[in-house]
Amino acid sequence: MTNTAPKGFRSTLKALVGGLLVTTAVALSPVALAQDATTPATEAPAEAAPATPAEAAPAAQPAAPAVPTANTVIATVGDKQITEGDLALAAEDIGQQLQQVPPEQQRAFLLSVLIDMKVMAAAARESALDQTDEFRARSTFLEDKALRRMFFAEKIATAVTPESVRAVYDEYVASFAPAQEIHARHILVATEDEAKAVKVALDGGKPFEVEAMEKTTDPSGKNNGGDLGFFGKGQMVPEFEAAAFMLEIGQVSEPVQSQFGWHIIKVDEKRETAPQSFEEMQGQLGQTAIYDAYDAAVAEYRAKYAVDIPDAALAAQVNAQSDGGQ
Repeated sequence: MTNTAPKGFRSTLKALVGGLLVTTAVALSPVALAQDATTPATEAPAEAAPATPAEAAPAAQPAAPAVPTANTVIATVGDKQITEGDLALAAEDIGQQLQQVPPEQQRAFLLSVLIDMKVMAAAARESALDQTDEFRARSTFLEDKALRRMFFAEKIATAVTPESVRAVYDEYVASFAPAQEIHARHILVATEDEAKAVKVALDGGKPFEVEAMEKTTDPSGKNNGGDLGFFGKGQMVPEFEAAAFMLEIGQVSEPVQSQFGWHIIKVDEKRETAPQSFEEMQGQLGQTAIYDAYDAAVAEYRAKYAVDIPDAALAAQVNAQSDGGQ
């Protein structure tokens, strides 16, 4: 095969191929990477009358190509075949790193990865590396890893349904406790005297936003008039929070000292928090449900199969981590 790949293509290939060689045995059900099939084969036309001299016979319609499957062979390396299924496994194994390759080059990139892998594997077998203890240990590890992923995909993840995710959301809404948030602005200065001078200017009618842009030492406040947006309790330093939540809408505070300096605070709005919509939380709740199902399955099977860790200190650490993940 003539190598006409650009230098950038080969450098990306070299950067990713090492990881692929180590973890290529990890697989879920193959996802077809074949291109969409073209127009289905046209039915044979009905028998027509013989063509007259003035009529040209219609051209024969070419048969549409067969739709590729996971077993469709796309290349051979020696006596080893590379199939569409292999391409799908390679794409899954590389994962997000594949996004570094332009979409129109990804198929060729994956095939190049697999060809290099087959060539190197053949050379390793010629060197009897497949007969070593290290190879057998790696094979066992990768087999267990692949089976774990397949079991997760087929037995655990499929147990999480749209209905179960909606049920979790309904529980979240039922238990949601609204909390107060305020929308505030502040002017930060270094000394109490400066803060008092700012308060005098505001009491005299100077717009808060203008005074903030002129006097505050908070870098963002110089651009947005001291706007802090909405925040709830526990998000600001205690002194600032206590003073801010005591203010009414439109009220300006007296000078307030914190570890950052002296503040003058104004409250623009107040509101109660509300539950996020199902659409906003659907992805997060789905992931949480899957993690919970995984934890439950692991706990069940750890109880089913005896686990012995002779090192007591190590056993304690493992148990602590397992308990913390529940």
